[in-house]
Amino acid sequence: MKGERVQLTGEKETLLPTLYGRALDSRSPNPILGDRWADEVVRRLEYDFGKMKMPKGAEISLPIRAKHFDGWTRQFLAAHANDAIVLHLGCGLDSRVFRVDPPPTVRWFDVDQAEVIALRRRVYPERAGYEMIATSVTDLAWLERVPAGAPVFVVGEGLLIYLPEDAGLALLAAITAKFPSGELAFDVYSRAMLWLTRRLPAVKKTGAVLHWGIDDSHALERAVPRLRLVEDVPFLTMPEMIERSARTRFQRAVSNLMARSAFVKKLVRHVRYRFE
Repeated sequence: MKGERVQLTGEKETLLPTLYGRALDSRSPNPILGDRWADEVVRRLEYDFGKMKMPKGAEISLPIRAKHFDGWTRQFLAAHANDAIVLHLGCGLDSRVFRVDPPPTVRWFDVDQAEVIALRRRVYPERAGYEMIATSVTDLAWLERVPAGAPVFVVGEGLLIYLPEDAGLALLAAITAKFPSGELAFDVYSRAMLWLTRRLPAVKKTGAVLHWGIDDSHALERAVPRLRLVEDVPFLTMPEMIERSARTRFQRAVSNLMARSAFVKKLVRHVRYRFE
């Protein structure tokens, strides 16, 4: 049912194409993520998604990205189901907590700006062990609301590019200082990809400012000494991306050829770090 008004600006508005891409996937006969919650939320919002300038292939790339981070989240929770804490930073209207469906022994915190959390509260139900925090992730006072003493999994899908580098590093340092151990998972863009993304119509329309490009994933280890890189996955050359995006044998051959390029591999990566 329609009716929930949407009034978001800047980087906050970029959550709408992300939500819509997952909703479009859920409506397909062969979905990648199958996020029925995204489709339900889209149908409830008073917003003309039909006029949205979606990046080409977003109905493929966005659910694949979410699926990959869901997998890393489930992997961590399988090892820490009795005492884990999950911090979903820049959560937007992502239904990850409902897709992953952790047991009530897991404390899960969705963190985003006040306008976003206000909208989340109107479209998503409460559940055991789940809390929403309305704040900028870079205002580190919010961490005081999260209990320490347990392993933490931090996921920030589509987040780091919107953070100034100094504020982002301060956030990572504060998290690793607060918790005894854990993992952090993000997608990072090279500086070249950041330059290209700034010129996408969907980004320019919102007026969002993109700050942080990362060419070397090991740079975060040097800046935040407790971090150790565990995985660095080139997103654009993931097998499922190539399989879903290439509609002909020729396109698949070209995609596989491009997948060998170090430049292409560096454009967008999914990175996972551990600290102990």
